[in-house]
Amino acid sequence: MFYHICGELCLTEAHTAVIDCSGVGYKLTISANTAAAVGHKLGERVKLYTYLAVREDAVELFGFYSMEEHSAFCKLITVSGVGPKAAISILSTLTPEQFAAAVCSSDTKLLGKANGIGAKTAARIVLELKDKLAKEYGGEAVTAAPVGITATGKLSDAVNALLVLGYTKSEATEALSGIDSSVMPLESLITAALKRLMKQ
Repeated sequence: MFYHICGELCLTEAHTAVIDCSGVGYKLTISANTAAAVGHKLGERVKLYTYLAVREDAVELFGFYSMEEHSAFCKLITVSGVGPKAAISILSTLTPEQFAAAVCSSDTKLLGKANGIGAKTAARIVLELKDKLAKEYGGEAVTAAPVGITATGKLSDAVNALLVLGYTKSEATEALSGIDSSVMPLESLITAALKRLMKQ
């Protein structure tokens, strides 16, 4: 229903932002990372990407500072047992890059650092999202190497991480081409690729 909301940031509290758009104040539930990204812009014009959660007892609007965080949230809530609140908890503890790297490197301990996320839930997130990638891309994403560079486990994980964040396989492959991954940890590799993608 809403793709994004753009207006004056008139209030920020713990996990909450209110954006005044043409005289209407929209209350959004946000992650700690989004709060950190926009909190210093009180009184300024901001844009948050949105997700509208409709339940029998409530309608809640969630806001995200980037499309990557929005995509990570949407992927998380497809996992059985992970609702919007749990997804926000994870994205308050981890950046989108850290989340994607954790999923693709099966780092359940990192996912489990989020408040309310136990070992079983963390394991389910890794299992279901990796499975989802395999199903969506016919298993190719797990083994594919970016064109022009050597296939390694780290590059394969980086491609998959960008898929988790909503990019296509071709976009991920192009963004990683030419980046020297030998001296970079996975998260830095993902961040470097994202910077390229954001310039396009």
